[in-house]
Amino acid sequence: MKRRPGNTRPKTKKGIDWIPIGFSLLILVTWQMVVVLRDVPEFILPSPVKVIEELIGSWQVLLEHTMVTVLEALLGLTASIVLGAALGLAMGYFRTFRRMVYPLFVITQTVPLFVLAPLFILWFGFGILPKIVVVFMVCFFPIAVTFAQGLIRSDSGMDDLLKVMGATRWKIFRIARIPQALPYFFSGLKIAATYGIVGAVLAEWVGAQNGLGVFMTRAMKSFRTGALFADVLIVVLLSLILYKAVEWAERIVCKNISNGGSIT
Repeated sequence: MKRRPGNTRPKTKKGIDWIPIGFSLLILVTWQMVVVLRDVPEFILPSPVKVIEELIGSWQVLLEHTMVTVLEALLGLTASIVLGAALGLAMGYFRTFRRMVYPLFVITQTVPLFVLAPLFILWFGFGILPKIVVVFMVCFFPIAVTFAQGLIRSDSGMDDLLKVMGATRWKIFRIARIPQALPYFFSGLKIAATYGIVGAVLAEWVGAQNGLGVFMTRAMKSFRTGALFADVLIVVLLSLILYKAVEWAERIVCKNISNGGSIT
């Protein structure tokens, strides 16, 4: 019998990956058993059950602080996406501009946030603006640099083909290079998404009236370790949600491009 031509690779069904879930549950069970069997004091290491109890008992206060931190992170991340994409496009398009500003971008990442955050508070006050600036400083670098690298590492064959067809340099960027650089852009955006919430929390440590960073410092000073772990759990969950949101947006955008969609 003749075999039918076509793709003979087995189809893989997408579903829930139970391996990391099972491993995480194993860690939680081990953590609970160690705390109970070793009778570890709660102020040193609370059990997962105590953390959940603290999370439920303080949910109203935590929700208020969470909303403030999420607003700061989203505003800073939005600003970093807009300016990071624009600067990345400029670095990819203008070589001289890239040589001028790239060292400055690197320098901004070498200065510790604990040095910059107090300066931003002195310059912009104790409101929301210095927190947004800190989040922006954390997030814009991976977005701008990865997007610029994606624009530089283009398909030279496609560029030559478009040049033969009479396309201008900007049209080559618009038709070929920008779509090819989108995976790089989203890679940088995933990194920025995981840093956004953490950047807002670090900014709140220096000076703020509300936010998860403020709740965290109050919990540490009062030795409420369970509340501290509950705060950290919320930070982790928010970072994962932002990361998954970027993954979802990447699938939609890249699928539209691969299916012949327009980026204009």
